[in-house]
Amino acid sequence: MLTATTATHCPYCALQCGMNLRPVGDGVEVVERTDFPVNRGALCGKGRTAPAVLSSRVRLDGPLVRRPATGRLEPATWEEALRTVADGLRGTREEYGADAVGVFGGGGLTNEKAYTLGKFARLVLGTSQIDYNGRFCMSSAAAAHQRAFGLDRGLPFPLEDIPRTGCVILVGSNLAETMPPALRYLTELKANGGRLIVVDPRRTRTAEQADLHLAPRPGTDLALALGLLHLVVAEGRTDEEFIESRTTGWAEARAAAMSHWPAQVERITGVPVPQLREAAAMFCDAPEGMVLTARGPEQQSKGTDTVGAWINLCLATGRAGRPLSGYGCLTGQGNGQGGREHGQKADQLPGYRKLDDPAARAHVAGVWGVDPNTLPGPGRSAYELLDALGTDIKALLLMGSNPVVSAPRAAHIQERIESLDFLAVADVVLSETAALADVVLPVTQWAEETGTLTNLEGRVLLRRRAVDPPEGVRTDLEVLNALAALLGWEKGFATDPEEVFDELRRASAGGPADYAGISYRRIAEEDGVFWPCPEPGHPGTPRLFLERFATPDGRARFVPVTHRAAGEETDAAYPVVLTTGRVVSQYQSGAQTRRVDELNAAAPGPFVELHPRLAGRLGVAEGEPVAVVSRRGRAVAPARITTGIRPDTVFMPFHWAGEGRANTLTNPALDPTSRMPEFKVCAVRLEAVRPQAGPAPQAGVVPEEDPAPRAGTAPQAAPPVGGGPAVSGGPAVGGG
Repeated sequence: MLTATTATHCPYCALQCGMNLRPVGDGVEVVERTDFPVNRGALCGKGRTAPAVLSSRVRLDGPLVRRPATGRLEPATWEEALRTVADGLRGTREEYGADAVGVFGGGGLTNEKAYTLGKFARLVLGTSQIDYNGRFCMSSAAAAHQRAFGLDRGLPFPLEDIPRTGCVILVGSNLAETMPPALRYLTELKANGGRLIVVDPRRTRTAEQADLHLAPRPGTDLALALGLLHLVVAEGRTDEEFIESRTTGWAEARAAAMSHWPAQVERITGVPVPQLREAAAMFCDAPEGMVLTARGPEQQSKGTDTVGAWINLCLATGRAGRPLSGYGCLTGQGNGQGGREHGQKADQLPGYRKLDDPAARAHVAGVWGVDPNTLPGPGRSAYELLDALGTDIKALLLMGSNPVVSAPRAAHIQERIESLDFLAVADVVLSETAALADVVLPVTQWAEETGTLTNLEGRVLLRRRAVDPPEGVRTDLEVLNALAALLGWEKGFATDPEEVFDELRRASAGGPADYAGISYRRIAEEDGVFWPCPEPGHPGTPRLFLERFATPDGRARFVPVTHRAAGEETDAAYPVVLTTGRVVSQYQSGAQTRRVDELNAAAPGPFVELHPRLAGRLGVAEGEPVAVVSRRGRAVAPARITTGIRPDTVFMPFHWAGEGRANTLTNPALDPTSRMPEFKVCAVRLEAVRPQAGPAPQAGVVPEEDPAPRAGTAPQAAPPVGGGPAVSGGPAVGGG
């Protein structure tokens, strides 16, 4: 048990706010850590209440195995649980081949865990079928970063630069709710005389801080960015010297943008031409500027091109590769950045190396002591992997993710998971996905283990173990070590996180995300070290691209893009646009935060946010239930009526399971480059839900089809989800 205050970091978002843990009674409490530069002591409610998830009341404290006789998950010894997992994975591989075994990771896993999980998949299992839920986070921004700059790091500058720039365009981010401590950077920006433009279809708490709020129709951010670039060109505001000396491809990108004239962009987006002109002038009049994107423009079937259009705006105005200027992505998950850098992603090896690059394969294979030819090639992306469960992929090892709630077209993915021959889940709590498993392995969490994470700035940080885990819990590294041994690999899978990190450093050396010069000691002494850091004497790289971009010729690349429709547009049957997102008191699939009383009191359940005009046509009042129906299913939640949303749009948060599961509705249409699903745009209709006589219906999700349930799950009848009459007794309502 902790005997003195321990400096560590929050378990949630990619800010990775610094905090101190202090002993109190039998547990710990969070106290502010003012010396850490990212949050300077500030914490949101999730960070303050994080110790609640350490409680034995809410977390797993021993392995569970599903008993054939009862069909239920029941307590088991670690020996039995691990052997059952090893037998399940081995048997599947022997019967169907290595690629019939899948591995699915999480953006909250430490660098050490992510690295080891990727190594385990490729060496022990020999499978190419590994990806992680970070694919759902910022993969479109990563792909656009790579195309334009030759390197992907969420922010190419530290957060401390934001208040010192002249203008920030914040696209599709509600920082006030998703990363509350980061809002201070925007308030300081304004206090310093800088300007803030927020692009969001909702008037969020963040949008209320803006000097200018642009509210485009969801799915039209690409047209908006192109319209702004058109105005910049037409008004002679491009930085020709920068374009000539530091970029390539301008002529093609310019021509593509000029086909998006302002009146056309207004028709597509709903943003008036005068607001477009005001935004272009505000951005160009400032001496420096930044564009920051988040999930709004990224979680689209054209997310890579959308981010690329915003990057083109930065390049055309000389706002990249210069102090206090540039494009950046606000990473969502705690280790969304590091998670993909070191091997969880289907096409990448440690150090952000490409899996199909012979030199990269040779380097990593040398560190691992294997023949490069034994490493499998790239596999499926996250949604495609989940969609293949039960058909091509027969067994799955899942760590730190809850796709039953978080995946698009979630009822279908739940059905795919239930059709597996074998499912093993390692997690802190019994999530909705873990409840479907054949074996559940309880693992340590943030305050019970040491490990590194890489925050949205590219700052590698050290979380420190502060408390002892329960006796029946093991670390993920211990789990992978034991499974590797049972599957014939007695060596190569260390359980000490610092030993794993030192191996990761060697594997990343010379790669784009080079950690070779970073050590636990340096991280502790320097409040984190920015990668790339190729050798111990290197200072790290807080600011990228100031001298050259990471392309072969050192120049940034314009990429010509044009607007195109969303994967699913509205029509007479589904006339309203649904967009999804987060609320301040819950996090991701809610598997942990929904177990914290204080957070549930603040955000007890899902809701449907809609405009008064839409609510009036539907005939519902505040708090009354509303059914939202898409081509994939039906969800029901109370109405929350506000003028802060477009009349043609509804919003649902995605943190909850049950009948209010927003991802029952969402569209898995994939970006062709990043393979990001289109969480932010789908066509729906609304139905009033009238009280009916008889017993209250059982809470649960109505799937698009009636799956064959595993033991312990209750099937639900599926109502019609086509364009026919409303099934709830109330009118079906469209936009207005």
